[in-house]
Amino acid sequence: MVPGLVAVSLAYLVGMLPSAQLVARRVGRDPTSEGSGNPGASNVLRIAGRRAGAAVLALDAGKGAVPTGLALAASGRPLAAACWTAAALGHVFPIVRRFRGGKGVAPGAGGAVVLYPVLSVGFLLVFAAVAAIGRRPSVASLTIAVLLPVAVAATGRPGWEIAVAGGLAALVITRHAGNIRRLLRGEERGIQG
Repeated sequence: MVPGLVAVSLAYLVGMLPSAQLVARRVGRDPTSEGSGNPGASNVLRIAGRRAGAAVLALDAGKGAVPTGLALAASGRPLAAACWTAAALGHVFPIVRRFRGGKGVAPGAGGAVVLYPVLSVGFLLVFAAVAAIGRRPSVASLTIAVLLPVAVAATGRPGWEIAVAGGLAALVITRHAGNIRRLLRGEERGIQG
């Protein structure tokens, strides 16, 4: 019990690492006060360029993948799913930023790659296609969030795994509430080609 709690706590701390701020500051930008104000890869891409955006995406995905992978190797799927959730929550609700963090997409994706590698290939292709066609990462992220629990259920995983995937999907969708409102009004900004 105690080792599991320690692992989950460490996963939350890893999720809190301010990768967007660290990367963007290297080029003199601050994602928390520029663009959308969101400390995530899409905003860093907009304000600091492709290289910085890609670095944040990789680091944020790693925040989900590393704790999930270590827990999977050490203890199995239940602890891995708990660490996956904790890392995403640390990214979205970091104590050090008064619980104002990112939207959970990249850490969620990183953990999904560990737990569902085959599904993740499909998710990546769908994300890339939707983002390329619509030029709006928010639409691609929401599409994957909706597909995640459905795909996990379709592969015959147990109910608790479907519930974890559904909870993380709900978190991502909730964090995109502003994007959804802007999409409905036709005001959502895209990524320029």
